[in-house]
Amino acid sequence: MSWKSERSNNGVLTITIDGLKRVGEEQWVFLKSDDHWDNPKCRRDLLKKHLTKAVDRNAPIIGGGDLFCAMQGKYDKRADKSSIRPEHNNGRYLDSLVDTAVEWYAPFASHMVCEGRGNHESAIRKRHETDLTDRFCAKMRTDAGSPVEAMGYGYWVRFQMKRNKQTKTFWLKVFHGSGGGGPVTKGVIQTNRRAVYLPDADIVMTGHVHEAWTVCLRRERVNKSNTISHDSQWHVCTPTYKEEYADGSHGWHVERGAPPKPLGGYWLRFSLVDHHTFGYELIPAVENHTVITQ
Repeated sequence: MSWKSERSNNGVLTITIDGLKRVGEEQWVFLKSDDHWDNPKCRRDLLKKHLTKAVDRNAPIIGGGDLFCAMQGKYDKRADKSSIRPEHNNGRYLDSLVDTAVEWYAPFASHMVCEGRGNHESAIRKRHETDLTDRFCAKMRTDAGSPVEAMGYGYWVRFQMKRNKQTKTFWLKVFHGSGGGGPVTKGVIQTNRRAVYLPDADIVMTGHVHEAWTVCLRRERVNKSNTISHDSQWHVCTPTYKEEYADGSHGWHVERGAPPKPLGGYWLRFSLVDHHTFGYELIPAVENHTVITQ
Protein backbone atom coordinates (compact mmCIF):
# COMPACT_ATOMS: atom_id res chain seq x y z
CA MET A 1 0.00 0.00 0.00
CA SER A 2 1.33 3.43 -0.89
CA TRP A 3 0.17 6.99 -0.35
CA LYS A 4 1.47 10.50 -0.83
CA SER A 5 0.31 13.89 0.39
CA GLU A 6 0.37 17.21 -1.40
CA ARG A 7 -0.98 20.61 -0.52
CA SER A 8 -3.38 21.75 -3.23
CA ASN A 9 -3.82 25.29 -1.89
CA ASN A 10 -4.02 27.07 1.45
CA GLY A 11 -7.18 25.25 2.49
CA VAL A 12 -6.88 21.81 0.87
CA LEU A 13 -4.48 18.90 1.38
CA THR A 14 -4.70 15.94 -1.02
CA ILE A 15 -3.78 12.41 0.04
CA THR A 16 -3.55 9.99 -2.87
CA ILE A 17 -3.87 6.32 -1.94
CA ASP A 18 -2.80 3.72 -4.46
CA GLY A 19 -2.65 0.00 -3.91
CA LEU A 20 -6.09 -1.17 -2.82
CA LYS A 21 -6.26 -3.91 -5.43
CA ARG A 22 -7.93 -6.88 -3.73
CA VAL A 23 -11.24 -6.97 -1.90
CA GLY A 24 -10.64 -6.55 1.81
CA GLU A 25 -7.40 -4.58 1.51
CA GLU A 26 -7.32 -1.51 3.72
CA GLN A 27 -5.60 1.82 4.32
CA TRP A 28 -5.58 3.35 7.79
CA VAL A 29 -5.53 7.05 8.68
CA PHE A 30 -5.12 8.45 12.21
CA LEU A 31 -7.20 11.45 13.32
CA LYS A 32 -6.17 13.34 16.43
CA SER A 33 -6.49 16.75 18.05
CA ASP A 34 -5.90 18.47 21.36
CA ASP A 35 -2.58 16.77 22.17
CA HIS A 36 -1.68 19.59 24.60
CA TRP A 37 1.72 17.93 24.35
CA ASP A 38 3.65 20.39 26.52
CA ASN A 39 1.22 20.25 29.45
CA PRO A 40 2.38 18.08 32.39
CA LYS A 41 -1.09 16.47 32.32
CA CYS A 42 -0.66 15.22 28.75
CA ARG A 43 -0.73 11.42 28.57
CA ARG A 44 2.37 11.22 26.41
CA ASP A 45 2.53 7.47 26.90
CA LEU A 46 -0.87 7.03 25.26
CA LEU A 47 -0.09 9.56 22.51
CA LYS A 48 3.16 7.74 21.75
CA LYS A 49 1.33 4.41 21.68
CA HIS A 50 -1.17 5.66 19.11
CA LEU A 51 1.40 7.45 16.93
CA THR A 52 3.60 4.35 16.95
CA LYS A 53 0.61 2.27 15.87
CA ALA A 54 -0.06 4.76 13.08
CA VAL A 55 3.48 4.34 11.75
CA ASP A 56 3.18 0.55 12.02
CA ARG A 57 -0.04 0.72 9.99
CA ASN A 58 1.50 3.12 7.45
CA ALA A 59 -1.26 5.56 8.36
CA PRO A 60 -1.12 9.27 7.51
CA ILE A 61 -1.56 11.32 10.71
CA ILE A 62 -3.98 14.26 10.58
CA GLY A 63 -3.95 16.84 13.38
CA GLY A 64 -6.88 19.07 14.28
CA GLY A 65 -5.08 21.70 16.34
CA ASP A 66 -4.04 22.41 19.94
CA LEU A 67 -0.94 20.28 19.60
CA PHE A 68 0.44 22.83 22.07
CA CYS A 69 -1.10 23.98 25.34
CA ALA A 70 1.28 26.97 25.59
CA MET A 71 -0.40 28.67 28.55
CA GLN A 72 2.68 29.48 30.63
CA GLY A 73 3.92 32.53 28.74
CA LYS A 74 4.78 35.84 30.40
CA TYR A 75 1.65 37.67 29.28
CA ASP A 76 -0.84 34.80 29.61
CA LYS A 77 -3.34 35.43 32.40
CA ARG A 78 -3.78 31.66 32.74
CA ALA A 79 -0.08 31.11 33.47
CA ASP A 80 0.77 28.83 36.40
CA LYS A 81 4.42 27.88 36.85
CA SER A 82 3.39 24.71 38.68
CA SER A 83 1.91 23.57 35.34
CA ILE A 84 5.10 23.77 33.30
CA ARG A 85 7.59 21.08 32.42
CA PRO A 86 11.15 21.72 33.63
CA GLU A 87 12.58 21.82 30.09
CA HIS A 88 10.24 24.71 29.24
CA ASN A 89 10.83 26.74 32.40
CA ASN A 90 13.38 29.11 30.92
CA GLY A 91 13.81 32.52 29.35
CA ARG A 92 12.90 31.34 25.83
CA TYR A 93 9.63 29.59 26.62
CA LEU A 94 7.99 29.59 23.19
CA ASP A 95 11.20 28.69 21.37
CA SER A 96 11.75 25.75 23.70
CA LEU A 97 8.21 24.49 23.04
CA VAL A 98 8.93 24.26 19.32
CA ASP A 99 12.41 22.77 19.68
CA THR A 100 11.44 20.04 22.16
CA ALA A 101 8.21 19.21 20.30
CA VAL A 102 10.17 18.56 17.11
CA GLU A 103 12.53 16.26 19.01
CA TRP A 104 9.63 14.32 20.54
CA TYR A 105 7.52 13.98 17.37
CA ALA A 106 10.51 13.20 15.11
CA PRO A 107 10.04 9.38 15.21
CA PHE A 108 6.60 9.88 13.64
CA ALA A 109 7.63 12.63 11.23
CA SER A 110 7.29 10.62 8.02
CA HIS A 111 3.58 9.99 8.66
CA MET A 112 2.53 13.42 9.95
CA VAL A 113 0.96 15.04 6.89
CA CYS A 114 -0.86 18.06 8.34
CA GLU A 115 -1.42 19.90 11.62
CA GLY A 116 -4.19 22.42 12.05
CA ARG A 117 -4.27 25.42 14.33
CA GLY A 118 -6.38 25.39 17.48
CA ASN A 119 -7.49 28.11 19.85
CA HIS A 120 -4.34 27.69 21.98
CA GLU A 121 -2.09 28.38 18.99
CA SER A 122 -4.36 31.25 17.92
CA ALA A 123 -4.05 32.80 21.38
CA ILE A 124 -0.24 32.72 21.16
CA ARG A 125 -0.32 34.36 17.75
CA LYS A 126 -2.59 37.09 19.09
CA ARG A 127 -0.64 37.74 22.31
CA HIS A 128 2.93 37.05 21.22
CA GLU A 129 2.84 37.54 17.44
CA THR A 130 4.40 34.18 16.63
CA ASP A 131 2.85 31.16 14.92
CA LEU A 132 3.71 27.98 16.81
CA THR A 133 2.05 25.68 14.27
CA ASP A 134 3.91 27.17 11.34
CA ARG A 135 7.22 27.10 13.21
CA PHE A 136 6.70 23.50 14.36
CA CYS A 137 5.81 22.24 10.89
CA ALA A 138 8.65 24.13 9.21
CA LYS A 139 11.18 22.70 11.66
CA MET A 140 9.70 19.20 11.29
CA ARG A 141 10.24 19.44 7.54
CA THR A 142 13.82 20.72 7.76
CA ASP A 143 15.06 18.75 10.78
CA ALA A 144 13.05 15.53 10.56
CA GLY A 145 12.21 15.28 6.85
CA SER A 146 8.47 15.34 7.49
CA PRO A 147 5.90 16.22 4.80
CA VAL A 148 3.73 17.91 7.46
CA GLU A 149 1.90 21.07 6.38
CA ALA A 150 0.64 23.80 8.70
CA MET A 151 -3.07 24.15 8.00
CA GLY A 152 -5.71 26.52 9.30
CA TYR A 153 -8.27 26.47 12.10
CA GLY A 154 -10.44 24.78 9.48
CA TYR A 155 -9.30 23.00 6.32
CA TRP A 156 -10.11 20.18 3.89
CA VAL A 157 -8.44 16.86 3.20
CA ARG A 158 -9.19 15.20 -0.13
CA PHE A 159 -8.63 11.45 -0.24
CA GLN A 160 -8.15 10.14 -3.75
CA MET A 161 -8.49 6.36 -3.92
CA LYS A 162 -6.91 4.94 -7.08
CA ARG A 163 -7.51 1.46 -8.45
CA ASN A 164 -6.59 0.62 -12.01
CA LYS A 165 -8.21 3.46 -13.99
CA GLN A 166 -10.76 4.24 -11.31
CA THR A 167 -10.51 7.17 -8.88
CA LYS A 168 -12.89 7.66 -5.96
CA THR A 169 -12.75 10.86 -3.90
CA PHE A 170 -13.69 11.26 -0.24
CA TRP A 171 -13.78 14.69 1.43
CA LEU A 172 -12.85 15.28 5.06
CA LYS A 173 -13.52 18.67 6.62
CA VAL A 174 -11.35 19.42 9.65
CA PHE A 175 -12.50 22.18 12.00
CA HIS A 176 -10.86 22.57 15.39
CA GLY A 177 -14.16 23.39 17.07
CA SER A 178 -15.93 26.12 18.99
CA GLY A 179 -18.00 26.63 22.11
CA GLY A 180 -17.90 24.71 25.36
CA GLY A 181 -19.47 21.46 24.20
CA GLY A 182 -22.21 21.45 26.82
CA PRO A 183 -22.42 19.04 29.80
CA VAL A 184 -25.39 17.22 28.26
CA THR A 185 -25.06 17.53 24.48
CA LYS A 186 -21.25 17.12 24.41
CA GLY A 187 -21.27 19.32 21.29
CA VAL A 188 -23.35 16.83 19.28
CA ILE A 189 -25.98 19.49 18.67
CA GLN A 190 -23.54 21.20 16.29
CA THR A 191 -23.66 18.33 13.78
CA ASN A 192 -26.89 19.41 12.09
CA ARG A 193 -25.77 23.03 12.01
CA ARG A 194 -22.49 22.13 10.34
CA ALA A 195 -24.19 19.80 7.88
CA VAL A 196 -26.08 22.78 6.46
CA TYR A 197 -22.97 24.71 5.40
CA LEU A 198 -20.71 21.72 4.72
CA PRO A 199 -22.77 19.79 2.14
CA ASP A 200 -19.70 18.51 0.27
CA ALA A 201 -18.09 16.79 3.25
CA ASP A 202 -18.24 13.01 3.60
CA ILE A 203 -16.72 13.30 7.08
CA VAL A 204 -16.60 16.30 9.42
CA MET A 205 -13.90 16.11 12.09
CA THR A 206 -13.89 18.43 15.11
CA GLY A 207 -12.11 18.56 18.47
CA HIS A 208 -11.79 21.31 21.07
CA VAL A 209 -14.42 20.07 23.55
CA HIS A 210 -12.43 16.94 24.51
CA GLU A 211 -15.25 14.51 23.77
CA ALA A 212 -15.40 11.29 21.74
CA TRP A 213 -18.38 10.50 19.52
CA THR A 214 -19.55 9.81 15.99
CA VAL A 215 -22.89 10.75 14.45
CA CYS A 216 -24.21 9.59 11.07
CA LEU A 217 -26.56 11.86 9.10
CA ARG A 218 -28.29 10.15 6.19
CA ARG A 219 -29.15 12.30 3.17
CA GLU A 220 -31.43 11.95 0.15
CA ARG A 221 -29.67 13.00 -3.06
CA VAL A 222 -30.72 13.44 -6.67
CA ASN A 223 -28.37 13.75 -9.66
CA LYS A 224 -28.57 15.23 -13.15
CA SER A 225 -30.13 12.06 -14.55
CA ASN A 226 -32.94 12.28 -11.97
CA THR A 227 -31.67 9.28 -10.06
CA ILE A 228 -32.51 9.38 -6.36
CA SER A 229 -30.09 7.87 -3.87
CA HIS A 230 -29.05 8.02 -0.23
CA ASP A 231 -25.64 8.74 1.25
CA SER A 232 -24.14 9.44 4.67
CA GLN A 233 -22.26 12.31 6.23
CA TRP A 234 -20.30 11.26 9.31
CA HIS A 235 -19.37 13.64 12.11
CA VAL A 236 -16.53 12.64 14.43
CA CYS A 237 -15.36 14.43 17.55
CA THR A 238 -11.78 13.58 18.48
CA PRO A 239 -11.02 13.76 22.22
CA THR A 240 -7.74 14.79 23.87
CA TYR A 241 -4.55 13.49 25.45
CA LYS A 242 -4.73 15.91 28.38
CA GLU A 243 -5.91 14.23 31.59
CA GLU A 244 -7.25 17.12 33.66
CA TYR A 245 -9.65 15.35 36.01
CA ALA A 246 -7.37 12.69 37.57
CA ASP A 247 -8.83 11.79 40.99
CA GLY A 248 -11.24 14.74 40.98
CA SER A 249 -9.71 16.37 44.06
CA HIS A 250 -8.48 19.71 42.74
CA GLY A 251 -7.65 21.92 39.76
CA TRP A 252 -9.46 24.35 37.47
CA HIS A 253 -11.13 21.55 35.52
CA VAL A 254 -12.56 20.04 38.69
CA GLU A 255 -13.56 23.36 40.26
CA ARG A 256 -15.72 24.32 37.29
CA GLY A 257 -17.64 21.05 37.61
CA ALA A 258 -16.30 19.40 34.47
CA PRO A 259 -16.33 15.58 34.31
CA PRO A 260 -13.55 13.14 33.38
CA LYS A 261 -12.89 13.31 29.64
CA PRO A 262 -12.07 10.55 27.13
CA LEU A 263 -8.46 10.25 26.00
CA GLY A 264 -7.25 9.31 22.53
CA GLY A 265 -8.14 9.77 18.87
CA TYR A 266 -9.91 7.99 16.01
CA TRP A 267 -8.91 5.63 13.23
CA LEU A 268 -10.28 6.14 9.74
CA ARG A 269 -10.09 2.86 7.82
CA PHE A 270 -10.58 2.81 4.05
CA SER A 271 -11.13 -0.53 2.34
CA LEU A 272 -12.06 -2.07 -0.97
CA VAL A 273 -15.52 -3.48 -0.29
CA ASP A 274 -15.94 -5.13 -3.68
CA HIS A 275 -14.38 -4.73 -7.11
CA HIS A 276 -16.25 -1.48 -7.71
CA THR A 277 -16.74 0.02 -4.25
CA PHE A 278 -14.51 1.80 -1.74
CA GLY A 279 -15.79 2.18 1.80
CA TYR A 280 -14.65 3.58 5.12
CA GLU A 281 -15.37 3.35 8.84
CA LEU A 282 -14.44 5.35 11.94
CA ILE A 283 -13.03 3.40 14.87
CA PRO A 284 -12.29 4.95 18.29
CA ALA A 285 -8.75 4.78 19.63
CA VAL A 286 -9.92 5.77 23.09
CA GLU A 287 -8.38 4.43 26.26
CA ASN A 288 -10.69 2.39 28.48
CA HIS A 289 -9.09 2.75 31.87
CA THR A 290 -9.88 3.17 35.52
CA VAL A 291 -8.17 5.69 37.80
CA ILE A 292 -7.62 4.06 41.16
CA THR A 293 -7.05 6.35 44.12
CA GLN A 294 -5.84 5.42 47.59
